[in-house]
Formats: sequence, C-alpha cells, structure tokens
Amino acid sequence: MTTRRLLATVVALEVASGLPFGAVNDLVPLWLRVQGVDLASLGLLGLTGLPWTLKVLWGPWVDRTGTLARWITGAMLVVIACMLGMAWRAAVPGAADDLRWVGVLLVLTVFASATQDVALDGWLVAATPESLRGRVTGLRVAGYRVAMALAGGGAAMIGARWGWSVAFAAVAGLALAMLVLLGRVPSPSSWGGGGSPLRNASPAVPSGVAGEGWWTALADWARAPERLALFAFVVLYKVGDAAMAPMTRPYLLASGLDAGGVGLLTSVTGIGGVSLGAVLGGEVVRRAGIRGALVWLGGAQAVSNLGYAAAAHVGGVGPAVAACAAEGLATGLGSAALLSLLMAHSAGTERQSATRFAALSACGALTRTVAGAVSGFGAERWGYAGWFALTFLLALPALGLIPRITRASALSQRASTAPA
Repeated sequence: MTTRRLLATVVALEVASGLPFGAVNDLVPLWLRVQGVDLASLGLLGLTGLPWTLKVLWGPWVDRTGTLARWITGAMLVVIACMLGMAWRAAVPGAADDLRWVGVLLVLTVFASATQDVALDGWLVAATPESLRGRVTGLRVAGYRVAMALAGGGAAMIGARWGWSVAFAAVAGLALAMLVLLGRVPSPSSWGGGGSPLRNASPAVPSGVAGEGWWTALADWARAPERLALFAFVVLYKVGDAAMAPMTRPYLLASGLDAGGVGLLTSVTGIGGVSLGAVLGGEVVRRAGIRGALVWLGGAQAVSNLGYAAAAHVGGVGPAVAACAAEGLATGLGSAALLSLLMAHSAGTERQSATRFAALSACGALTRTVAGAVSGFGAERWGYAGWFALTFLLALPALGLIPRITRASALSQRASTAPA
C-alpha cells in the first residue's frame, strides 16, 4: 500500500477515536454549565473518564483476541447508543438537576471509547514504519483534534441554535459515519510497520507455554531500567494542561462569550490551531528527534498556560480569544512529541503493541482524570487567573525527566534519521 493511503487511514481512525472524547470533555460540560451546574460538580463529573485510565486492564484481551473490525464496530455502536441517550436526556426539562443518568451514560461512553482506543493504537503502532512516525503522529493528533472540535465546539454551536438534543444526535450521526468508513480498514501488515499486525482474523493466543511467554515478555518490557522514568514522565507531561482544560470553557463563558461563541472559537482553534501545531510538531520530531522535540515543544505547551492566566487577569473577550488560539497551537505541538515517544516505546513485539500503548497512555489519562477532578475547586478558590498560573508550574517537573527517558533508548536520534 502507498504511504498516502496509510496517512489517509490514520486520519480516519483518529477522527473516529476523537468523537467520543470531544463529546465527553467539551460538549457535555458546556451543556451542563449553561444549565447552571456549578464548577465543583463539573470537575467531579470528570471522574467518569476513569475507564480511559483503566483501559490497560483489558488491553491484553484486545491484543490477544478478536479482530480490529469487531472491536471497533462494537465500541462505536455503544458510543452511538450513548450519544442518542444523551440526546434523550437533553430533551428532558430539568435533566441537569439529576446528574445520575448523565454520569451513567458518560461512563458507558468512555468505556467504549477506551476499548476502541486500545484497538486503534495497536493497529497504528503495528502499521507505522519507523521512518514515518513523526509524520504519522502529527496527522494522528490533527485527526483526533478535528473530531474533538466537531463533537465539542461544532456540536455546541448546533446546541446553541437548535437545541442540545439535536447536538448530541449530530455527534451520534458522525460516529455512525465513521463506523461505516472504519469497516474498510485494511490489515496493518499491508505497510509492514513497527510491530506485528493485528490480523483481520486473528485467533486468541492459546493457553500454556505461549500464554506464559506473552506475559513474560510484557513483564520484561515493563521492568526495563528506563521504564519507571518513562511512566512518571507520561503522568507529568500533560498535568498542566489536564488541570487547566476543564475550566477553559467556563472561563470563556465568563469572559463574555455565549455558548455559540465558545463553540465557534474552540472549533476554529481545534481544527486550525491544534491541527497545525500537530503537523508542525510531527516535522519537528522528524528533524530534531524525539528528545529535542520533547524539550522545545513541551516547553511551548507549558508556557501557553500563562497566556490563559494573563488573559483572565486582564479580562475581556479579545485576550480570551488570543489565549485560546495560542493554547491550541501549543497543545498540538506538545501532543505530537509525546505521541512519537509512546509509539517508539510500544513497537516491535509479537501482538503486544496495543497493550504497551494502553499502559503508557493510561498514565496520561490518569493525569487528566485526577487533575481535572480538582480543577473546579482550584478555580473557585484562586480564580481563573490564579489557577491557570498554577497549572504552568505543574507542567515543569516533566521537563527534567527528558534526558533520562531519551538517553536510555537513544530516542533522540531515531526519528531524525527519517527521509524528508
């Protein structure tokens, strides 16, 4: 298969993966805030994202049984059903006064999304040649963020104009369209990528010696000398963004924008700023290597939080729009570097790419869930400006781990050898 087709398939897969994330983290909080739900409750509702952290527990099952098409189909059907359920709840007067149903639907959505992510990540690690990792990671982040913007800000604009029930139904429709497209996903072996393929008709790994060997190989990988530092780095790398993100939409509302304006702004910055940053970040990874990219792009990601702090301190719509645009670009840059690191550490083993990637990405999901849960309390205590400034400080410790996690496996040179 051609490189162009591989890159197009990457985008399609990531769009499918990003839809439920955008709905859960952007659309639902904005809908609830407009309905008058307090900031502390919004923050606590972020705990429904725990399945994104715990997906490593069922990652080996996905890695060793079934096929990619079956996992994707089942997960997306659940997502579609849950979005239709949210549409039903949004049509009920006073639905925001009882968050129990919303919480149940969110947990089911996240569980299905996390399972889908395990299968997609395994496919992408297996299909991507090392020479294309930088470019693929840029497109992965771009496709994912486009979907987040459509399911988050784009659907919010629909909600502001035609009602929130219609907004959730639109997300369900987008998910259904992606399900049809994903039914044509080829085997990753078509490209001879960085790991063994998740075959279209792969049997379960038999019990006995083969099963024990699979677990032994996974344990050896987890016990490697540099792995503890790597897990710590993944936990810390996005903690600043994770602590700030749940409060950005409420802040944008407080700055003077209405729900439609917030939806438009986040859609533009998500599709434009984050996607541009991701593509540029992928090229930085290719040219400077993963180590250099993590330093420069991770630093830009942290500094962008100060833009939100300054905007909140000054006040007004203009500074808020500028901060949102800058943060979107920096998020794309930082995400491309992190994803390249995870792919490099997940590739090259017999049917373990999904489990490895799930274990690493779960660390980032844990950060997002825990930091997001306390964000509402922080914003209420210190105000938006004070909380956003604190999130910048939270982002700094990860940068000190970069030399250790890249020196041990020579990752600083791997990506830079790719052809232009």
